[in-house]
Amino acid sequence: MSARAKAIAPLAIVIGILSFLWTELSLNFTFHWVTQQDEIGGPGTLGVPENFHLILPTAFISWGLFFAAGGDNAAFGKIFLATVFGSVAALVTMPLAFKTADFPDFWGISLWVGIFAFVLVMILIAGDWYYVAGTFPCFAAVFLWWIATGLDGYVPNGGGTGDKVAALSGTGAATDTAGLGAFGGLISTSWQWVWFDTWVTLVCGVILGIVSAKVTAAITPKPKAAAPEAA
Repeated sequence: MSARAKAIAPLAIVIGILSFLWTELSLNFTFHWVTQQDEIGGPGTLGVPENFHLILPTAFISWGLFFAAGGDNAAFGKIFLATVFGSVAALVTMPLAFKTADFPDFWGISLWVGIFAFVLVMILIAGDWYYVAGTFPCFAAVFLWWIATGLDGYVPNGGGTGDKVAALSGTGAATDTAGLGAFGGLISTSWQWVWFDTWVTLVCGVILGIVSAKVTAAITPKPKAAAPEAA
């Protein structure tokens, strides 16, 4: 094995194991362990997620950003702050967007995204501690999940209304309150919970990043000290 492969292999192994564990945890948490109702389609099927759930792919965004920012303690701080600034900007954007323009016109979303994109970049004047390259993906991650779960507050019936469990279990007109989210309304989430779920999952990604870096450093063989030259 080449020296380059030996240097990379420990990190690859650690990330592979942690990726497996995170995927198992997040999917089972969301669809089996913490649900409003279990197995709505019969034994062996998915449950209806609670308002608080973990979003599998979102953690990989902040995990990757951690390494892009340097993969060290300073990177942890930068990306954690990026999750706060980015997600809170999106939290403020969502209600402003649907109070500005009604569906199906999207200019309300476009307007406020543009305004807060400007603000997020201008914060760079505060100093090097602010990592705008990490803030933008975190900002976008909230909108990704807002769209996936039905654009609650913007699209009529988006995010689900009424008794979502009963609606998903019903037929005909009874399903009208299920919401417009992913999995046919299975994940129909209000915009406040969209923000909180996304932010918590982004923080999980930052934690995965620092854990993968620390574990890799602990298991990577240290180079042997050079033998002293003979006099």
